[in-house]
Amino acid sequence: MHQNSQHIHSTAIIAQGAKIGRNVTIEPYAIIHSPHVIIEDNVTIKSHAYIDGHTTIGEGTTIYPGACIGTKTQDLKFKGEKTYVKIGKHCDIRECVTINSSCQENSIVEVGDHCLIMAYCHIAHNCVVGNRVIMSNNATLAGHVIVEDCAIIGGMTPIHQFVRVGRYAMVGGMSRVTHDIPPYTIGAGIPYKFGGLNIVGLKRHGFNLDVRRELSKAYKFLYRSHLHIEDALKRIENEVILLPEVTHFLEFCRSTKRGLMCLQGTEEELPQQEEEEAELVTPR
Repeated sequence: MHQNSQHIHSTAIIAQGAKIGRNVTIEPYAIIHSPHVIIEDNVTIKSHAYIDGHTTIGEGTTIYPGACIGTKTQDLKFKGEKTYVKIGKHCDIRECVTINSSCQENSIVEVGDHCLIMAYCHIAHNCVVGNRVIMSNNATLAGHVIVEDCAIIGGMTPIHQFVRVGRYAMVGGMSRVTHDIPPYTIGAGIPYKFGGLNIVGLKRHGFNLDVRRELSKAYKFLYRSHLHIEDALKRIENEVILLPEVTHFLEFCRSTKRGLMCLQGTEEELPQQEEEEAELVTPR
């Protein structure tokens, strides 16, 4: 442990053997329960946070009051295996978030860099959360969920076991997600309905008009052509310019194991979608 006593409150409890980096702040009554915890440089652990297990907290991350990280998985198959939790750099893990440890020997629960996990969210065993993901209050991930980079999950939304949420997708609040959400899309509701591409998100992240146009074509083949999924994907491969984003969209859809969310359903267009389609037809 580095000599940062000026940043560690006297009421904090830190297991002997835990590794504490430089310029770490640990506030009153925080508990680092396990000697296997690693706290990297410039981390802040706020009051009453609890960290256990083989857990690593990345540089510059802040853990807020009441958060519990690295605690035993809630999977009843767990038999005491050595498992891991890794939180990336510069994350905000807000109040009362729970991030359980994993299940199966040497498996890991991972949260990427620059993530915002808002209050009362839950991340279960064997989950992988990418970089710059936002989970709004009370969003919950069941076991083995994968959330790709820059996805947003709205509040009060549960994600079913083994589901994947694609990069830059936006899942609205109070939805029920039981199947894979393709990347770059926006949708919400029970039953879930898509609104097309996540246009606002794509613009904010700097995706140019050509990328948005080709992704829009791919989306329409998949969800509006009434083709079987394999036929729709073949049309995308043959008739859409295979930009890297389109290729990722294709690969994501082809590799689905749970199936894609509401593939056979009808979609409700969000109000801004018509304006975007006009832009795609007539570039400014």
